[in-house]
Amino acid sequence: MQKTFVTHPLPSTAGPETRALDAGLVIDPATGAIAPNISMSVNNTLIPGDGAFSADGVEDLAALPYLYARWTNPTVRQLEQRLAALEGAEDALASATGMDAIAGMLLTLLKAGDHLVVSDVCYAGAVELTQRVLPDFGIEVTPVNMARLDQVEAAIRPNTRLLHCESPVNPILRIVDLEALTTLAHRHGALISVDSTFATPVATRPLRLGIDLVIHSLTKFINGHGDALGGAVIGRRELVAKIRGRAGVYLGAALSAQSAWLIMRGIDTLYPRMRMASETAMAVARFLETHSAVERVLYPGLPSHPQHSLAKRQMEIFGGMIGFRTPGSKAIAERLADRLRVVHYAFSLGHQRSLVVLLDTDEMMASTYRLTGDQLADYRAYAGDGLFRLSIGLETPADIIADLDQALAP
Repeated sequence: MQKTFVTHPLPSTAGPETRALDAGLVIDPATGAIAPNISMSVNNTLIPGDGAFSADGVEDLAALPYLYARWTNPTVRQLEQRLAALEGAEDALASATGMDAIAGMLLTLLKAGDHLVVSDVCYAGAVELTQRVLPDFGIEVTPVNMARLDQVEAAIRPNTRLLHCESPVNPILRIVDLEALTTLAHRHGALISVDSTFATPVATRPLRLGIDLVIHSLTKFINGHGDALGGAVIGRRELVAKIRGRAGVYLGAALSAQSAWLIMRGIDTLYPRMRMASETAMAVARFLETHSAVERVLYPGLPSHPQHSLAKRQMEIFGGMIGFRTPGSKAIAERLADRLRVVHYAFSLGHQRSLVVLLDTDEMMASTYRLTGDQLADYRAYAGDGLFRLSIGLETPADIIADLDQALAP
């Protein structure tokens, strides 16, 4: 007689590490396999009795758990349930990339005549989408330093529908007060979203602070292996359903089942990876602060960070991202690219291997941010003429430090 495997819901008291492993996990009923299956089917049969049928046929396709892979897929749905559990949310929508998650949210929640307040410094793709594409659709956009609450409040208008921020901010690691921003947004009848890619749910769970929607580039720390693209929007069920019904269906950037499986594989070790990366980052940041070739280090865990007290209040760990400045940064960048053997000189972040790259301020202003006046001064206060963005991996901490030391030497 074949055994029937039943998946029981996790107890409400389950800890975050347990949720990272088992939330949404379905034991294979035929084999008892524990690792999630990869469902590669594009379509699923319509089964009578699942609530989607009436006497005249299909009544409500949205009531089906699985229908067509662009809408959702069993493997992708397991990932979405895991992500929702990690953030303490009602639901999640996974998409092909983090950029698609941002675009899908914005193009669902905003229409012509609406106003968006967005962080003046955030992920480059988000900056360029909001400031160069959304206005073409009649959406008004105001970029603002969201660490300055007075400026945020001054930017809000009667037609403001959404505030979108990051914390920590990519690439300068500025922290924003999520609870205060939420209070401000909701007082004016606006929604608020945060890109929490740098923090991950291990460091910060923004929904607890009142945030409406959390964005992640799953490509980064949540996957953690540099081998799959993905994004997610996480929050209240009605908001996620609205985004799924528009962006998930009509924009077409569905996450593949294979990528969903790889990302779930990464989530299994998210908590130990992030804790190790955070501990190593603290050691590396302290080392860099004492290095003769380094003029400034930006890491939320250091007392020298301008918002260290806020970071301590808002973050459970300080994460795996470090920014540092050097005199003559372009020459140093060439030296690092040539000499590094453990750390890799490359773009992206959040992988199992440490990565570093120079983000030259003049180049960033010309290509993406285009800041002027006080906003440019605020950026330069963090980044100077150029900021090295260092993503800490899982190497032996002493090896990372020794590699940076020899590469920075004259």
